[in-house]
Amino acid sequence: MTLISFLGPKGTFTHEAANMIGDELIPYCTIPAVLESVANGETEYGVVPIENSIEGPVGITLDSLAHKFDLKIYNEIIIPINQNLIVNPGCTMDDIEDVYSHQQAIAQCQNFISENKIQPHYAISTANAAKNIIGDKSKAAIGNSKAAELYDLEILQPNIQDMDNNETRFIVVSNKDHESTGKDKTSIIFSIYEDRPGELYNILGIFQKNSINLTKIESRPSKKGLGRYLFFIDFNGHKDDKIIEDIIDEIDENTYFLKVLGSYPEF
Repeated sequence: MTLISFLGPKGTFTHEAANMIGDELIPYCTIPAVLESVANGETEYGVVPIENSIEGPVGITLDSLAHKFDLKIYNEIIIPINQNLIVNPGCTMDDIEDVYSHQQAIAQCQNFISENKIQPHYAISTANAAKNIIGDKSKAAIGNSKAAELYDLEILQPNIQDMDNNETRFIVVSNKDHESTGKDKTSIIFSIYEDRPGELYNILGIFQKNSINLTKIESRPSKKGLGRYLFFIDFNGHKDDKIIEDIIDEIDENTYFLKVLGSYPEF
């Protein structure tokens, strides 16, 4: 039996993503708790969000991978985020005065909320919001179809997000590396020497001269003072490929911190 932890509760988009890789699922209340469950062997895999196409990176995931846990990204899952207006059975738009959801879901549905003159309220998760409106027709929740199904609620208005190209990328973390598949992606973190002008440009040039495509570059505060950053980069290739090995070695020689987060199949 392969146990999989995920950022809960049940009925969230992370729950939906975790369902794509297995059904022995255990919800945890925070992203660090999910990662800790994998690190200490309670579960074999953990599923957490890492970025959204509209709201951007999930900082706590990036920071936890950089500073707290020595885990490997084993896979990635990308799912469309279709936000729905969830209500009690028989409820109409005229009944609704307040809407509840996670702050990110509220942010993704601002146009709908404003046009319908509904008062928004934050909840700890989309699933928690759905649970807390049960029995009150003046309240609605924003979430996915799984949340509505879980609590015997109805979807009154589907796909109410402001933008249709809303997707979230989730990562599957493990204590082990994924073998090469021939179509892979590698993620690394590094910090550059601050007293060397053009150092980031030089690092990025290593990929250019080797004709390796970058799929993402992100910066995060290093937690060591203003103006000091960690750079997260995703690029095509597996860390066991000779050309990628050489690139990583060259980056290691020209940075004061480098961490390979893993190589995994490209979604």
